Amino acid sequence: MIVQQGAINLAAVQVPGVIVQIVPPAISPILGVPSNGVAFVGTASWGPVNSPAIVGSYADYAAKFGPLKNRPFDMGTHVAAAYQQGANDFRCVRVTDGTDTVAVCVFNYEAGSPSTSSLALPSLYTGSYGNNTIVTLSPGTRAGSWKLTVSLPGMVPEVFDNVAAPTPAAFWSNLADAVNHGQGPNRGPSQIVFAQVGSRTAIAPAAGSTANGGSGSLTGMVGGTDGADGVTAASIVGSDGTGANRSGIYATRGCGTALLDPCDLTDTTHWANVAAFALAEGMYAVLAHPAGTAIGTAVAATAAANVDSYAVKVLHGDWCYWSDTVSAVTRAISPQGFVAGRLANLSPQHSGLNKPLAGIVGTQKTAANQVYAQADLLALRQAGIGVIVTPGPGGQRAYTLAFGCNAGSNTGTNGDNYSRLTNFLAPTLNQAMGSEIGRLQSGEQRRAALAKLDQFLASLWQQGIIGNASGDYPNGPQPWSLTLDDSNNPPDRVALGFEQIDLKVQYLSVILNLLVNLEAGQSVQITRAPVAA
Repeated sequence: MIVQQGAINLAAVQVPGVIVQIVPPAISPILGVPSNGVAFVGTASWGPVNSPAIVGSYADYAAKFGPLKNRPFDMGTHVAAAYQQGANDFRCVRVTDGTDTVAVCVFNYEAGSPSTSSLALPSLYTGSYGNNTIVTLSPGTRAGSWKLTVSLPGMVPEVFDNVAAPTPAAFWSNLADAVNHGQGPNRGPSQIVFAQVGSRTAIAPAAGSTANGGSGSLTGMVGGTDGADGVTAASIVGSDGTGANRSGIYATRGCGTALLDPCDLTDTTHWANVAAFALAEGMYAVLAHPAGTAIGTAVAATAAANVDSYAVKVLHGDWCYWSDTVSAVTRAISPQGFVAGRLANLSPQHSGLNKPLAGIVGTQKTAANQVYAQADLLALRQAGIGVIVTPGPGGQRAYTLAFGCNAGSNTGTNGDNYSRLTNFLAPTLNQAMGSEIGRLQSGEQRRAALAKLDQFLASLWQQGIIGNASGDYPNGPQPWSLTLDDSNNPPDRVALGFEQIDLKVQYLSVILNLLVNLEAGQSVQITRAPVAA
Protein backbone atom coordinates (compact mmCIF):
# COMPACT_ATOMS: atom_id res chain seq x y z
CA MET A 1 0.00 0.00 0.00
CA ILE A 2 1.31 3.46 -0.93
CA VAL A 3 -0.03 6.41 1.04
CA GLN A 4 0.82 10.03 1.70
CA GLN A 5 2.19 10.95 5.09
CA GLY A 6 -0.65 11.37 7.58
CA ALA A 7 -3.20 9.72 5.28
CA ILE A 8 -3.33 6.49 7.26
CA ASN A 9 -4.12 5.69 10.87
CA LEU A 10 -1.18 3.46 11.79
CA ALA A 11 -2.65 2.76 15.22
CA ALA A 12 -5.54 0.94 13.53
CA VAL A 13 -3.52 -1.20 11.07
CA GLN A 14 -3.80 -4.88 11.97
CA VAL A 15 -3.56 -6.68 8.62
CA PRO A 16 0.04 -7.68 7.76
CA GLY A 17 1.53 -6.00 4.70
CA VAL A 18 3.90 -3.36 3.36
CA ILE A 19 2.98 0.29 3.77
CA VAL A 20 5.03 2.88 1.90
CA GLN A 21 4.42 6.34 3.31
CA ILE A 22 5.54 9.22 1.06
CA VAL A 23 7.16 11.84 3.26
CA PRO A 24 7.68 15.39 1.90
CA PRO A 25 11.03 17.13 2.49
CA ALA A 26 11.51 18.08 6.13
CA ILE A 27 12.28 21.70 5.17
CA SER A 28 9.92 23.41 2.75
CA PRO A 29 11.64 26.38 1.07
CA ILE A 30 9.97 29.76 1.58
CA LEU A 31 9.29 31.79 -1.54
CA GLY A 32 9.02 35.52 -1.00
CA VAL A 33 5.85 37.30 -2.12
CA PRO A 34 6.12 39.58 -5.19
CA SER A 35 7.21 43.11 -4.30
CA ASN A 36 6.93 44.73 -7.74
CA GLY A 37 3.16 45.12 -8.08
CA VAL A 38 1.44 48.51 -8.26
CA ALA A 39 -2.31 49.07 -7.88
CA PHE A 40 -3.74 52.08 -9.73
CA VAL A 41 -7.18 53.58 -9.14
CA GLY A 42 -8.49 56.17 -11.58
CA THR A 43 -10.65 56.95 -14.59
CA ALA A 44 -10.52 55.31 -18.01
CA SER A 45 -12.53 55.22 -21.24
CA TRP A 46 -13.17 51.45 -21.29
CA GLY A 47 -12.93 48.38 -19.12
CA PRO A 48 -14.50 46.93 -15.96
CA VAL A 49 -15.54 49.29 -13.15
CA ASN A 50 -14.37 48.76 -9.55
CA SER A 51 -12.83 45.45 -10.52
CA PRO A 52 -9.04 45.00 -10.57
CA ALA A 53 -7.59 43.92 -13.91
CA ILE A 54 -4.07 42.58 -14.48
CA VAL A 55 -1.99 44.81 -16.76
CA GLY A 56 1.62 44.21 -17.81
CA SER A 57 2.45 47.24 -19.97
CA TYR A 58 0.99 50.47 -21.26
CA ALA A 59 -0.02 48.75 -24.50
CA ASP A 60 -1.79 46.10 -22.44
CA TYR A 61 -3.49 48.87 -20.48
CA ALA A 62 -4.67 50.63 -23.65
CA ALA A 63 -6.18 47.37 -24.93
CA LYS A 64 -8.08 46.79 -21.67
CA PHE A 65 -8.97 50.35 -20.67
CA GLY A 66 -8.49 52.51 -23.75
CA PRO A 67 -5.74 55.09 -24.31
CA LEU A 68 -4.79 57.63 -21.67
CA LYS A 69 -6.64 60.94 -21.48
CA ASN A 70 -5.47 64.45 -20.67
CA ARG A 71 -7.77 64.94 -17.69
CA PRO A 72 -7.75 64.72 -13.88
CA PHE A 73 -7.69 61.30 -12.19
CA ASP A 74 -6.67 59.60 -15.46
CA MET A 75 -5.32 56.13 -14.69
CA GLY A 76 -3.58 55.65 -18.04
CA THR A 77 -1.31 58.63 -17.43
CA HIS A 78 -0.02 57.12 -14.19
CA VAL A 79 0.39 53.67 -15.74
CA ALA A 80 2.41 55.13 -18.63
CA ALA A 81 4.70 57.04 -16.25
CA ALA A 82 5.24 53.95 -14.07
CA TYR A 83 5.88 51.74 -17.09
CA GLN A 84 8.66 54.08 -18.21
CA GLN A 85 10.45 53.27 -14.94
CA GLY A 86 10.51 49.56 -15.81
CA ALA A 87 7.53 48.48 -13.71
CA ASN A 88 5.36 45.86 -15.41
CA ASP A 89 3.02 44.29 -12.87
CA PHE A 90 -0.09 46.39 -12.41
CA ARG A 91 -3.59 45.98 -11.00
CA CYS A 92 -5.87 48.63 -12.47
CA VAL A 93 -9.22 49.68 -11.02
CA ARG A 94 -11.45 52.00 -13.04
CA VAL A 95 -13.84 54.33 -11.24
CA THR A 96 -16.72 56.37 -12.67
CA ASP A 97 -19.27 58.92 -11.48
CA GLY A 98 -22.13 56.54 -12.30
CA THR A 99 -23.15 58.26 -15.54
CA ASP A 100 -21.04 56.02 -17.79
CA THR A 101 -22.89 54.33 -20.66
CA VAL A 102 -22.13 51.61 -23.17
CA ALA A 103 -21.67 52.10 -26.90
CA VAL A 104 -24.17 50.14 -28.96
CA CYS A 105 -24.73 48.94 -32.50
CA VAL A 106 -28.24 47.91 -33.59
CA PHE A 107 -29.32 46.08 -36.73
CA ASN A 108 -32.55 46.91 -38.56
CA TYR A 109 -33.97 49.25 -36.01
CA GLU A 110 -37.33 50.88 -36.54
CA ALA A 111 -37.22 54.55 -37.56
CA GLY A 112 -37.47 56.71 -34.45
CA SER A 113 -37.14 53.71 -32.14
CA PRO A 114 -33.56 52.37 -31.94
CA SER A 115 -34.60 50.06 -29.10
CA THR A 116 -36.72 48.11 -31.57
CA SER A 117 -34.33 46.10 -33.74
CA SER A 118 -33.33 42.66 -34.96
CA LEU A 119 -30.19 42.55 -32.85
CA ALA A 120 -28.37 44.95 -30.54
CA LEU A 121 -24.64 44.69 -29.82
CA PRO A 122 -23.80 46.79 -26.72
CA SER A 123 -20.16 47.12 -25.70
CA LEU A 124 -19.02 44.71 -23.04
CA TYR A 125 -17.94 47.72 -20.94
CA THR A 126 -19.04 51.32 -20.64
CA GLY A 127 -16.90 54.12 -22.01
CA SER A 128 -16.26 56.28 -25.05
CA TYR A 129 -13.55 53.95 -26.33
CA GLY A 130 -16.32 51.51 -27.26
CA ASN A 131 -17.44 54.00 -29.90
CA ASN A 132 -14.39 52.96 -31.91
CA THR A 133 -15.76 49.43 -32.37
CA ILE A 134 -16.41 48.42 -35.97
CA VAL A 135 -18.98 45.70 -36.74
CA THR A 136 -19.07 43.97 -40.16
CA LEU A 137 -21.78 41.56 -41.32
CA SER A 138 -20.89 39.62 -44.47
CA PRO A 139 -21.52 36.22 -46.14
CA GLY A 140 -19.92 33.34 -44.28
CA THR A 141 -17.42 30.80 -45.54
CA ARG A 142 -20.05 28.06 -45.74
CA ALA A 143 -22.79 28.57 -48.32
CA GLY A 144 -25.93 30.08 -46.85
CA SER A 145 -24.20 31.20 -43.64
CA TRP A 146 -23.12 34.58 -42.33
CA LYS A 147 -20.02 36.03 -40.70
CA LEU A 148 -19.82 38.77 -38.07
CA THR A 149 -16.52 40.59 -37.52
CA VAL A 150 -16.07 42.80 -34.46
CA SER A 151 -12.93 44.91 -34.15
CA LEU A 152 -11.64 47.48 -31.67
CA PRO A 153 -8.24 49.22 -31.98
CA GLY A 154 -5.65 47.51 -29.80
CA MET A 155 -7.51 44.20 -29.72
CA VAL A 156 -7.46 41.19 -32.05
CA PRO A 157 -10.52 41.28 -34.37
CA GLU A 158 -13.16 38.74 -33.44
CA VAL A 159 -14.69 36.68 -36.25
CA PHE A 160 -17.86 34.64 -35.79
CA ASP A 161 -18.10 32.64 -39.03
CA ASN A 162 -20.57 30.14 -40.48
CA VAL A 163 -23.56 31.36 -38.48
CA ALA A 164 -26.50 29.34 -39.85
CA ALA A 165 -29.58 31.16 -41.17
CA PRO A 166 -32.36 28.61 -41.84
CA THR A 167 -34.83 31.40 -41.08
CA PRO A 168 -34.35 35.10 -40.21
CA ALA A 169 -35.45 34.54 -36.62
CA ALA A 170 -33.13 31.53 -36.24
CA PHE A 171 -30.22 33.52 -37.66
CA TRP A 172 -30.49 36.39 -35.19
CA SER A 173 -30.80 33.89 -32.34
CA ASN A 174 -27.80 31.88 -33.63
CA LEU A 175 -25.73 35.06 -34.00
CA ALA A 176 -26.52 36.17 -30.47
CA ASP A 177 -25.60 32.72 -29.15
CA ALA A 178 -22.27 32.77 -31.04
CA VAL A 179 -21.38 36.24 -29.70
CA ASN A 180 -22.39 35.51 -26.11
CA HIS A 181 -21.18 31.92 -25.78
CA GLY A 182 -18.63 31.41 -28.53
CA GLN A 183 -18.39 28.79 -31.25
CA GLY A 184 -16.19 26.23 -29.57
CA PRO A 185 -12.71 26.11 -28.05
CA ASN A 186 -11.12 28.13 -30.87
CA ARG A 187 -13.68 30.94 -30.88
CA GLY A 188 -14.86 31.89 -27.43
CA PRO A 189 -17.37 34.56 -26.43
CA SER A 190 -16.76 38.11 -27.55
CA GLN A 191 -14.56 40.23 -25.31
CA ILE A 192 -15.76 43.42 -26.99
CA VAL A 193 -19.58 43.22 -27.20
CA PHE A 194 -22.52 41.13 -26.08
CA ALA A 195 -25.69 40.43 -28.07
CA GLN A 196 -29.36 41.04 -27.37
CA VAL A 197 -32.01 39.72 -29.77
CA GLY A 198 -34.68 42.29 -30.54
CA SER A 199 -38.30 42.10 -31.65
CA ARG A 200 -37.77 42.59 -35.42
CA THR A 201 -36.42 39.10 -36.06
CA ALA A 202 -38.49 38.53 -39.19
CA ILE A 203 -36.12 40.73 -41.20
CA ALA A 204 -33.59 38.64 -43.13
CA PRO A 205 -29.88 39.46 -42.77
CA ALA A 206 -28.11 41.19 -45.64
CA ALA A 207 -24.57 42.37 -46.24
CA GLY A 208 -24.59 46.02 -45.29
CA SER A 209 -27.55 45.65 -42.97
CA THR A 210 -28.64 49.03 -41.69
CA ALA A 211 -27.23 49.80 -38.25
CA ASN A 212 -27.31 53.05 -36.28
CA GLY A 213 -28.99 54.69 -39.24
CA GLY A 214 -26.01 54.13 -41.54
CA SER A 215 -25.50 52.02 -44.62
CA GLY A 216 -22.74 49.77 -45.95
CA SER A 217 -21.06 46.79 -44.33
CA LEU A 218 -18.82 48.73 -41.92
CA THR A 219 -20.89 49.67 -38.92
CA GLY A 220 -19.73 51.85 -36.05
CA MET A 221 -21.00 52.05 -32.50
CA VAL A 222 -22.28 55.12 -30.67
CA GLY A 223 -23.45 56.20 -27.24
CA GLY A 224 -20.49 55.24 -25.07
CA THR A 225 -19.52 57.70 -22.33
CA ASP A 226 -16.81 57.51 -19.69
CA GLY A 227 -18.58 58.84 -16.62
CA ALA A 228 -15.39 60.68 -15.72
CA ASP A 229 -16.48 64.30 -15.53
CA GLY A 230 -18.07 63.92 -12.11
CA VAL A 231 -15.33 61.80 -10.53
CA THR A 232 -13.99 63.30 -7.31
CA ALA A 233 -11.44 62.40 -4.65
CA ALA A 234 -14.22 60.55 -2.84
CA SER A 235 -14.74 58.43 -5.97
CA ILE A 236 -11.06 57.44 -5.98
CA VAL A 237 -11.16 56.43 -2.31
CA GLY A 238 -14.51 54.66 -2.71
CA SER A 239 -16.14 52.56 -0.03
CA ASP A 240 -15.43 49.22 1.58
CA GLY A 241 -17.68 46.20 1.59
CA THR A 242 -17.56 42.62 0.37
CA GLY A 243 -16.68 41.43 -3.11
CA ALA A 244 -18.43 43.41 -5.83
CA ASN A 245 -19.64 45.99 -3.30
CA ARG A 246 -16.15 47.44 -2.92
CA SER A 247 -15.22 50.52 -4.89
CA GLY A 248 -12.20 52.78 -5.38
CA ILE A 249 -9.06 51.81 -3.52
CA TYR A 250 -11.00 49.19 -1.56
CA ALA A 251 -11.49 47.22 -4.77
CA THR A 252 -7.75 46.46 -4.60
CA ARG A 253 -8.16 44.63 -1.28
CA GLY A 254 -6.46 41.24 -1.45
CA CYS A 255 -4.67 41.98 -4.74
CA GLY A 256 -1.29 41.52 -3.07
CA THR A 257 0.37 44.53 -4.72
CA ALA A 258 3.24 46.19 -2.91
CA LEU A 259 2.35 49.75 -3.88
CA LEU A 260 -0.83 51.79 -4.27
CA ASP A 261 -1.29 54.82 -6.52
CA PRO A 262 -4.67 56.57 -6.06
CA CYS A 263 -4.36 58.67 -9.22
CA ASP A 264 -4.32 62.45 -8.60
CA LEU A 265 -5.77 62.10 -5.10
CA THR A 266 -4.64 65.53 -3.91
CA ASP A 267 -7.44 66.14 -1.40
CA THR A 268 -5.64 65.63 1.90
CA THR A 269 -8.89 65.13 3.81
CA HIS A 270 -9.04 61.63 2.31
CA TRP A 271 -5.43 60.68 2.98
CA ALA A 272 -6.04 59.24 6.45
CA ASN A 273 -8.40 56.65 4.95
CA VAL A 274 -5.78 55.74 2.37
CA ALA A 275 -3.13 55.39 5.09
CA ALA A 276 -5.34 53.11 7.17
CA PHE A 277 -6.16 50.94 4.17
CA ALA A 278 -2.55 50.70 3.01
CA LEU A 279 -1.37 49.77 6.51
CA ALA A 280 -3.97 47.02 6.77
CA GLU A 281 -3.18 45.62 3.32
CA GLY A 282 0.61 45.83 3.59
CA MET A 283 0.82 48.37 0.75
CA TYR A 284 2.98 51.48 0.36
CA ALA A 285 0.63 54.24 -0.81
CA VAL A 286 2.11 57.07 -2.90
CA LEU A 287 0.28 60.40 -2.59
CA ALA A 288 0.99 63.92 -3.86
CA HIS A 289 -0.10 67.46 -3.11
CA PRO A 290 -1.88 69.54 -5.78
CA ALA A 291 0.21 71.07 -8.55
CA GLY A 292 1.92 74.30 -7.52
CA THR A 293 1.41 73.88 -3.77
CA ALA A 294 3.63 76.17 -1.72
CA ILE A 295 6.03 74.48 0.68
CA GLY A 296 4.44 76.00 3.78
CA THR A 297 1.00 74.92 2.61
CA ALA A 298 2.21 71.39 1.92
CA VAL A 299 3.83 71.12 5.35
CA ALA A 300 0.69 72.31 7.13
CA ALA A 301 -1.66 70.14 5.05
CA THR A 302 0.47 67.03 5.62
CA ALA A 303 0.51 67.61 9.37
CA ALA A 304 -3.27 67.99 9.38
CA ALA A 305 -3.86 64.93 7.17
CA ASN A 306 -3.09 62.41 9.95
CA VAL A 307 -0.75 60.29 7.83
CA ASP A 308 2.13 59.83 10.29
CA SER A 309 2.65 56.29 9.03
CA TYR A 310 5.27 54.22 7.27
CA ALA A 311 2.51 52.99 4.94
CA VAL A 312 2.35 56.32 3.08
CA LYS A 313 4.77 58.27 0.92
CA VAL A 314 3.80 61.92 0.45
CA LEU A 315 5.21 63.92 -2.47
CA HIS A 316 5.39 67.68 -2.81
CA GLY A 317 3.11 69.43 -5.30
CA ASP A 318 5.96 70.14 -7.73
CA TRP A 319 4.44 68.27 -10.66
CA CYS A 320 6.50 66.84 -13.49
CA TYR A 321 6.40 67.87 -17.14
CA TRP A 322 5.98 64.82 -19.32
CA SER A 323 5.75 64.30 -23.08
CA ASP A 324 2.29 62.88 -23.71
CA THR A 325 2.66 61.26 -27.12
CA VAL A 326 -1.00 60.16 -27.16
CA SER A 327 -2.40 63.66 -26.69
CA ALA A 328 0.58 65.20 -28.55
CA VAL A 329 1.31 67.68 -25.76
CA THR A 330 3.85 68.19 -22.99
CA ARG A 331 1.94 68.57 -19.75
CA ALA A 332 2.41 68.63 -16.00
CA ILE A 333 1.36 65.40 -14.31
CA SER A 334 1.47 64.11 -10.76
CA PRO A 335 4.81 62.63 -9.62
CA GLN A 336 2.95 59.60 -8.19
CA GLY A 337 3.28 57.40 -11.26
CA PHE A 338 7.00 58.02 -11.67
CA VAL A 339 7.79 57.29 -8.03
CA ALA A 340 5.49 54.27 -7.69
CA GLY A 341 6.96 52.74 -10.84
CA ARG A 342 10.56 53.36 -9.75
CA LEU A 343 10.02 51.85 -6.32
CA ALA A 344 8.30 48.83 -7.85
CA ASN A 345 11.34 48.22 -10.03
CA LEU A 346 13.71 48.24 -7.05
CA SER A 347 14.41 45.31 -4.76
CA PRO A 348 12.56 46.02 -1.49
CA GLN A 349 15.67 46.73 0.56
CA HIS A 350 16.44 49.80 -1.54
CA SER A 351 15.39 53.40 -1.04
CA GLY A 352 14.06 55.69 -3.77
CA LEU A 353 16.71 58.22 -2.74
CA ASN A 354 18.97 59.31 -5.59
CA LYS A 355 17.51 56.83 -8.11
CA PRO A 356 17.06 58.34 -11.61
CA LEU A 357 13.49 58.77 -12.85
CA ALA A 358 12.89 58.30 -16.57
CA GLY A 359 10.55 60.31 -18.79
CA ILE A 360 10.58 63.59 -16.86
CA VAL A 361 11.43 66.60 -19.04
CA GLY A 362 11.06 69.16 -16.27
CA THR A 363 9.23 70.12 -13.11
CA GLN A 364 7.21 73.18 -12.24
CA LYS A 365 10.23 74.37 -10.27
CA THR A 366 12.72 73.95 -13.10
CA ALA A 367 10.27 75.41 -15.63
CA ALA A 368 10.31 78.60 -13.54
CA ASN A 369 14.15 78.54 -13.54
CA GLN A 370 14.16 78.07 -9.78
CA VAL A 371 16.01 75.73 -7.43
CA TYR A 372 15.27 74.54 -3.94
CA ALA A 373 17.18 76.23 -1.15
CA GLN A 374 18.55 74.07 1.64
CA ALA A 375 15.96 75.60 3.96
CA ASP A 376 13.19 74.50 1.57
CA LEU A 377 14.47 70.95 1.46
CA LEU A 378 14.90 70.86 5.23
CA ALA A 379 11.30 71.96 5.77
CA LEU A 380 10.02 69.27 3.40
CA ARG A 381 12.20 66.55 4.93
CA GLN A 382 11.16 67.36 8.48
CA ALA A 383 7.53 67.14 7.40
CA GLY A 384 8.06 63.74 5.77
CA ILE A 385 7.43 65.06 2.25
CA GLY A 386 9.43 63.79 -0.71
CA VAL A 387 10.28 65.92 -3.72
CA ILE A 388 11.77 65.36 -7.18
CA VAL A 389 14.83 67.48 -7.92
CA THR A 390 17.66 67.87 -10.39
CA PRO A 391 20.54 67.51 -9.96
CA GLY A 392 20.08 64.74 -7.46
CA PRO A 393 21.80 64.46 -4.07
CA GLY A 394 24.59 62.56 -5.79
CA GLY A 395 25.19 65.36 -8.24
CA GLN A 396 23.89 63.39 -11.22
CA ARG A 397 22.14 65.40 -13.88
CA ALA A 398 18.91 63.50 -13.67
CA TYR A 399 15.55 63.87 -11.99
CA THR A 400 15.50 61.94 -8.76
CA LEU A 401 14.02 61.93 -5.28
CA ALA A 402 15.79 64.23 -2.88
CA PHE A 403 14.74 62.00 0.04
CA GLY A 404 13.93 58.32 0.41
CA CYS A 405 11.42 58.88 3.20
CA ASN A 406 7.92 57.86 4.09
CA ALA A 407 5.46 60.08 5.96
CA GLY A 408 6.24 58.59 9.37
CA SER A 409 7.98 60.58 12.11
CA ASN A 410 9.77 57.60 13.71
CA THR A 411 13.39 57.92 12.60
CA GLY A 412 13.87 54.17 12.89
CA THR A 413 11.11 53.37 10.41
CA ASN A 414 10.70 56.43 8.15
CA GLY A 415 12.66 55.22 5.14
CA ASP A 416 11.39 53.73 1.89
CA ASN A 417 13.46 50.67 2.65
CA TYR A 418 11.63 50.04 5.93
CA SER A 419 8.20 50.36 4.31
CA ARG A 420 9.07 48.17 1.36
CA LEU A 421 11.10 45.46 3.13
CA THR A 422 8.73 45.15 6.08
CA ASN A 423 5.81 44.83 3.65
CA PHE A 424 7.80 42.09 1.90
CA LEU A 425 8.77 40.10 4.98
CA ALA A 426 5.46 40.24 6.86
CA PRO A 427 3.20 38.78 4.13
CA THR A 428 5.89 36.28 3.15
CA LEU A 429 5.99 34.91 6.70
CA ASN A 430 2.22 35.06 6.95
CA GLN A 431 1.93 32.94 3.82
CA ALA A 432 4.78 30.53 4.55
CA MET A 433 4.14 29.72 8.19
CA GLY A 434 0.49 28.81 7.72
CA SER A 435 1.54 25.23 7.07
CA GLU A 436 2.42 24.89 10.76
CA ILE A 437 -1.22 25.31 11.79
CA GLY A 438 -2.76 21.96 12.67
CA ARG A 439 0.57 20.23 13.33
CA LEU A 440 1.53 18.85 16.73
CA GLN A 441 3.93 21.09 18.65
CA SER A 442 6.95 18.98 19.41
CA GLY A 443 10.69 19.28 19.45
CA GLU A 444 10.85 18.02 15.89
CA GLN A 445 8.22 20.49 14.72
CA ARG A 446 10.03 23.39 16.39
CA ARG A 447 13.35 22.43 14.82
CA ALA A 448 11.75 22.16 11.37
CA ALA A 449 10.05 25.56 11.71
CA LEU A 450 13.33 27.19 12.78
CA ALA A 451 15.22 25.48 9.95
CA LYS A 452 12.70 26.73 7.42
CA LEU A 453 13.04 30.31 8.61
CA ASP A 454 16.83 30.08 8.86
CA GLN A 455 17.06 28.86 5.29
CA PHE A 456 14.88 31.73 4.01
CA LEU A 457 16.73 34.41 5.96
CA ALA A 458 20.11 33.05 4.90
CA SER A 459 18.95 33.32 1.30
CA LEU A 460 17.99 36.97 1.85
CA TRP A 461 21.38 37.63 3.46
CA GLN A 462 23.19 36.01 0.55
CA GLN A 463 21.27 38.22 -1.90
CA GLY A 464 22.06 41.39 0.04
CA ILE A 465 18.43 41.99 0.99
CA ILE A 466 19.20 41.98 4.73
CA GLY A 467 22.50 42.40 6.52
CA ASN A 468 24.71 44.93 8.28
CA ALA A 469 27.84 46.96 7.65
CA SER A 470 30.05 44.70 9.81
CA GLY A 471 30.46 42.03 7.17
CA ASP A 472 28.87 40.27 4.24
CA TYR A 473 27.58 36.75 3.72
CA PRO A 474 28.80 34.29 4.92
CA ASN A 475 31.56 35.65 7.15
CA GLY A 476 29.86 38.64 8.76
CA PRO A 477 27.64 38.57 11.83
CA GLN A 478 24.29 36.93 11.15
CA PRO A 479 21.66 39.68 10.70
CA TRP A 480 18.79 37.84 12.37
CA SER A 481 17.94 35.92 15.51
CA LEU A 482 15.22 33.35 16.13
CA THR A 483 13.75 32.12 19.39
CA LEU A 484 11.41 29.14 19.58
CA ASP A 485 11.81 27.20 22.80
CA ASP A 486 10.40 26.93 26.30
CA SER A 487 11.62 30.45 27.17
CA ASN A 488 8.97 32.07 24.98
CA ASN A 489 6.56 29.14 24.93
CA PRO A 490 5.66 28.27 28.55
CA PRO A 491 3.65 25.07 29.03
CA ASP A 492 0.44 26.88 29.96
CA ARG A 493 0.41 28.74 26.62
CA VAL A 494 1.40 25.63 24.70
CA ALA A 495 -1.52 23.83 26.31
CA LEU A 496 -3.82 26.52 24.88
CA GLY A 497 -2.56 25.83 21.38
CA PHE A 498 -0.17 28.79 21.00
CA GLU A 499 3.28 28.65 19.47
CA GLN A 500 5.39 31.81 19.47
CA ILE A 501 8.41 32.52 17.27
CA ASP A 502 10.40 35.66 18.09
CA LEU A 503 12.27 36.94 15.05
CA LYS A 504 14.57 39.94 14.81
CA VAL A 505 15.93 41.02 11.43
CA GLN A 506 18.56 43.65 10.75
CA TYR A 507 18.11 45.81 7.65
CA LEU A 508 21.01 47.33 5.74
CA SER A 509 21.39 51.03 6.45
CA VAL A 510 20.78 53.54 3.64
CA ILE A 511 23.57 56.11 3.34
CA LEU A 512 21.98 59.54 3.72
CA ASN A 513 25.13 61.58 4.24
CA LEU A 514 28.72 60.83 3.22
CA LEU A 515 31.50 62.62 5.03
CA VAL A 516 34.92 62.77 3.38
CA ASN A 517 37.72 64.20 5.51
CA LEU A 518 40.18 65.82 3.12
CA GLU A 519 43.64 66.74 4.32
CA ALA A 520 45.70 68.15 1.47
CA GLY A 521 48.69 70.39 0.92
CA GLN A 522 52.34 70.32 0.07
CA SER A 523 53.26 69.78 3.69
CA VAL A 524 51.09 66.69 4.06
CA GLN A 525 53.08 63.57 4.81
CA ILE A 526 51.86 60.17 3.60
CA THR A 527 53.00 57.14 5.58
CA ARG A 528 52.74 53.81 3.87
CA ALA A 529 53.24 50.44 5.47
CA PRO A 530 56.04 48.40 3.88
CA VAL A 531 54.91 45.69 1.50
CA ALA A 532 55.93 42.21 2.57
CA ALA A 533 58.29 40.48 0.19
